[in-house]
Amino acid sequence: MREIHVDAIIAAVRDLCIRANTELGEDVLDAFRKALEREESPAGKDILKRLIQNAEIARTEGVPMCQDTGFAVIFVDMGQDVRIVGGGLREAVEEGVRQGYRDGYLRKSICHPFTRQNTGDNTPAILHLDIRPGDHFRITAAPKGGGSENMSRVTMLTPAVGVQGVKDFVVQRVKESGPNPCPPTIVGVGIGGTFETAALLAKKALLRPLGSLNPDPELAALEADWLEAVNSLGIGPQGLGGRITSLAVHIEMMPCHIASLPVAVNIQCHAARHKETEL
Repeated sequence: MREIHVDAIIAAVRDLCIRANTELGEDVLDAFRKALEREESPAGKDILKRLIQNAEIARTEGVPMCQDTGFAVIFVDMGQDVRIVGGGLREAVEEGVRQGYRDGYLRKSICHPFTRQNTGDNTPAILHLDIRPGDHFRITAAPKGGGSENMSRVTMLTPAVGVQGVKDFVVQRVKESGPNPCPPTIVGVGIGGTFETAALLAKKALLRPLGSLNPDPELAALEADWLEAVNSLGIGPQGLGGRITSLAVHIEMMPCHIASLPVAVNIQCHAARHKETEL
């Protein structure tokens, strides 16, 4: 049994929250550069150049790449042979978020749904815990902005609609979203499971590095086809028209009930922020 003290978790979450908001991943920057080569719209090209410049300034100066520093979504992949000591896991995650958003001068965006009273420290966080065999402990912080999250949807389709019906739903969701999620976007798609697991699959799909191939050949082919359909919409960077509406479509899928076809679309803005570490 391996023991991990909550102080290590607090420090790790604090650091991840700050780094995720100030250091855009190289996979995203590389996707911007490739998009710049393919984009034909002058306005679209200019926007992509500015996004690259913005990311470089954020990293160099240690400031957020976007004023919306997001809801703190934390994924913990924990081995069953790990024991947390010195306190509780959730409390440690919450304290790490609290410190990260304070010390990193990150905007606090979490409020009461009706009164809109801000909680003041960007908590509570969203914690997804996956327990598997082993003694590993991996933490991923994925701050999620409100603009792109507002464009996300879950639906329960009739199984008879098949693959084409799912594609139509995904493409229509991007079309209706228009400029609101700050394109170029990444489109996370979750298929199967139940209502809530489809949404989680879509969220997890956004964590896959841009430019990586889906290990499932069937899904890899669908991703390429659906991305082409999305980019044929002509929405373009920041919704001003162009070839590049989305940088990628990522799909996660699992079996579902014989009477159901759950589908979720979780749209991610161009600030595709996530950092991870192992303790």
